[in-house]
This record gives sequence, C-alpha cells and structure tokens, in this order.
Amino acid sequence: MAFILWLIAVILVIVGIVQIIQGQLLFGLLLIVVGLLVGPGGYSIFQRR
Repeated sequence: MAFILWLIAVILVIVGIVQIIQGQLLFGLLLIVVGLLVGPGGYSIFQRR
C-alpha cells in the first residue's frame, strides 16, 4: 500500500511541476500540495496514529 501511495504522490508532483512550467501556477501548486499530503513520507492524510 505504501508503494502505491508513493507512486501516486510522485505522479502528482511531477504533473504539478509540468503545470507550473506551462503557466498554470495555481493548479500546479495544488497538485504538488496534494502529492505531498498523499505520500507515505512526512505528513500523510492516510497515516494512522
């Protein structure tokens, strides 16, 4: 499960960077933030305490 979340997070961050390069700053930043929240490292919305 952690690998799948990591993979989704990486894809979201990469797409976010591409969107920023294409000029869509707000959407790109949103995708990067969502990617960081979904990822298993650091703060994750799916992490149980």
